[in-house]
Order: sequence, then C-alpha cells, then structure tokens
Amino acid sequence: MRESSLPERLISYDSSTIEGIRSAAEFVTGWLEARDVEVADAVHNGRPLLAATVGPAHGPTVVLHGHLDVVPGRPEQFGPRVDGDRLIGRGAYDMKGGLAAMMLATRDLVEQDDVRVHFLCVCDEESDESGQRASDLLVQRGYRGDFAITGEPTDMRVGVQAKGVLGLRMEVAGKAAHGSTPWLGDNAILKAVEIYERIRSLAFADESSELFDRPSINLGRILGGDALNKVPDRCVADIDIRYLPGQDPDEILASVRSLPGVSVSELLRRDPAVVDPENPFVRTLCEVVSQSTPAERVSVGRDGASDAVSFLEAGVPAVEFGPEGGGHHGPDEWVSISSLERYRTALVEFARLVPARLADARLNVA
Repeated sequence: MRESSLPERLISYDSSTIEGIRSAAEFVTGWLEARDVEVADAVHNGRPLLAATVGPAHGPTVVLHGHLDVVPGRPEQFGPRVDGDRLIGRGAYDMKGGLAAMMLATRDLVEQDDVRVHFLCVCDEESDESGQRASDLLVQRGYRGDFAITGEPTDMRVGVQAKGVLGLRMEVAGKAAHGSTPWLGDNAILKAVEIYERIRSLAFADESSELFDRPSINLGRILGGDALNKVPDRCVADIDIRYLPGQDPDEILASVRSLPGVSVSELLRRDPAVVDPENPFVRTLCEVVSQSTPAERVSVGRDGASDAVSFLEAGVPAVEFGPEGGGHHGPDEWVSISSLERYRTALVEFARLVPARLADARLNVA
C-alpha cells in the first residue's frame, strides 16, 4: 500500500458534515475489521465514536487517539492530490494523515502480546459545542492507559503543552438610522470590532510563558445588520481566546465583561494540556523520534487546544504528536507523505518499548 493511499481515502470524505462523518466512520470501521481489529462503535451527541483494542487483555497500555472531523472546506479540498512529498487536502494535516498512520500502527501491533493498544477515534474535536466531549466519554468508559498520544499536527515533535480555549459571545447594541445618514445612528458592527480590538489590548493578552509568546485571540464569527440601507443596531460576535497554561480563564472572562457597552456569555471552555517533559514515557517517545529526526523533539507548545486534556484530567500522562505538514484549516493544507511512514514506525516502536520502560520505572521506585 502506498503510504498516501489510506489518508487519501479519508480526505475524500467531507467530514465537516454529519453525513460525511458517518460515512468516514463506517469506512474506518470496515477497514479495521477487515484486518481482524474488532471495533466498538457508539454515538455521542449525534456523532459516531470508535474504539478498538489490540494486544493482550491485561498489561501495559498505550492509547492512540485522534479525530475524524474537520473544519469546513471548499468542495475541491475533498479531492486529495499529491504534489511531490505533499498530500494536499482538507484534513491532511489536521489530522487524517496522522489518523491513517495510527490505523496502520494498530494493525501492525495486532499480533504482538506485550502491550495493549487502544485506538480511539472521535468526531467532535473541531466542534464548538459545549458539554461533554466524546474523548471524555471514552475515558469514562475505561479507555485509559499508561500513556496517551493524541495525533494532532506537531511536525514530528512531542507537544508537552497546549493552550486552553475560552469561547465567548459578545452582544453589542447600537442605534438604528438611515444608511444615508450614518452619523445619526450608532453602528453596532463597528462597535463590536472596536471592542474586539480592546480585548486584544487587555493585560492578559500581553502575557507570555516559557513555551508560548502570547495567548491567541481571534474574531471567528460576526453577525449584524438586517438591511443594506440601515445602520445596524445589534451585532453578535464570537471570540476564540486560546489562553496560556497558568492563566485563569475566570479572570480573563471578568476582564472582558468589564468593558463597557458589551454583554458577554461563555460558549466553550477547555483546559490547557500540560505534561511533565521529564515523564519517562515522554522521554522515551522523544528518544524514539530522534532516531529518524535529529532536531530537539520536545515541542515549544501547541497554539491549538487539545483533547489530550481528557486523559490528563483522568491522571493519564498524554502528549500531542503528529506528522509533518502545514496549512491546517487553510486553503492548501498538506501533510508530508514521507513523514507518515516515520510517524507510523515511531508509534509502533514506542508501543513495543512501553513494557520495558514500565519495568524500569518500577525498579527505580523500588
């Protein structure tokens, strides 16, 4: 099988839609079961979630965790194409390339009897809906382990931190007037943009940490006005704040609410992901990856939020680790085809090393 064949197939499903998600999940299930990997499926908030386990019934356990859903794209982005070492298409980097490699790694580990592997696939990672996530539900159902790897894009680096998410909705009131005399009204859309700029100037926005230069603040959606020839008297804007580990989201929310002329409600909150870079499993993964890539393997941190926090909150050390690529959520998203093989090999080698590393850790404690 060409290394790009499986991710090409996954990219071809428009999994920004419920219909596409369901079709893609059916394909993943069929692909695994055709290779003697039994899949347990369920539905959470109308979206499928998949879990498969290979290896011995008991013993050291590694979790390979990823998501199948993507952000919306143009129709042509779901027609994957290859340009040299680049596989281009929506979700190639975030994270169908990594998910395909995890599927292959799971198949590679079917016959061994030293380590248990949970392959987990969720379909709500890109969702901005509040409430329980599919990853949280899987952890509650017992899909835990000694270590978890979430396959978000990291360019073959081991992500030990990821920012948290605070999604806010601003409602701004103005004053209607005729479009030909805007000076007689108070444009709610312009006021919302001004308030967004003031949020970017708040004290928390200038803070930094060892692994991050600053928080991220994005005006993601804006809705206002109901006629071309009318000054809009109401505007709703959604702000995506990615805050740093160590920052207090309640304090950030309070500072935004202190701004005059705006009503603020919370849409979504997700904690930052933080794992000790000296954790023996993190060090082992870095050791494995460094065999094929000479650069330092501990990441400077990922700006994107991570479902790895679902495992961290349950006491399972977890990192983000994915193949090389670029342009995620953009028009020319791509993943390096050659890195997919290195990524798959690293996952398999790491899983095979886990029993020995656990034994060493217990010996050192004793």
